[in-house]
Amino acid sequence: MDTPLNLVNVTLEYPDGEDTLKALDRVSLAVGAGDFLALVGPSGSGKSSLLAVSAALIRPTSGAVTIDGEVVTGLRDADLTALRREKIGIIFQQPNLLPSLTSAEQLVLADHLRGKPLMAARRRAAELLDVVGLGTVRDKRPHQLSGGQRQRVNIARALMGRPRVLLVDEPTAALDHERSAGIVRLLREVTDEFNVATVMVTHDTDFVSLTDTVATMRDGRIRSLQPSGSVTSRASS
Repeated sequence: MDTPLNLVNVTLEYPDGEDTLKALDRVSLAVGAGDFLALVGPSGSGKSSLLAVSAALIRPTSGAVTIDGEVVTGLRDADLTALRREKIGIIFQQPNLLPSLTSAEQLVLADHLRGKPLMAARRRAAELLDVVGLGTVRDKRPHQLSGGQRQRVNIARALMGRPRVLLVDEPTAALDHERSAGIVRLLREVTDEFNVATVMVTHDTDFVSLTDTVATMRDGRIRSLQPSGSVTSRASS
């Protein structure tokens, strides 16, 4: 089975005065190519820590994180940076687009930083903006776009490097219900089209039916891992 993201017994601890805070407690999780997983739970449950460890932004205290078949927990910082650039797409809650660049230029810059040829980057940017429904606004700057459109640029930018893993942090937090539904539907579509392993942290369970699996976290542990249909059925009963 193709499993681009695999965590085994991952623990993450921080010093907390004279004590130790355990942000993650022996978490194991596998997300296959083309799988869309929603990560839910109350604030402080460990969702953001799990996303950061999966993104190789934080080294766990113990356990193993494997990205596209490579155990990354022992890699040097330079190798981790290269891995994030080539294997992982990260979609933050705030798009953080550069105000002076057009939608297309946001994407081209991302590939330029990877050392890709300019013409190839421009073609890839045009293709991805079409995929996310923004082909007609590729020359507009962030202030000319709606919140939903800016988030779509954010998604397209994360796909520029052809990642194996797509990590998404609260993508609908600043959007209304209609635009939120559109963003999660788009994430479903790109997960299928590009065969990525997608993990979405969310407080909003209205749209988890669009995912494959729902992992519920509490106190640094995954307390349940269920098909999304069983979660939405129980919530509506």
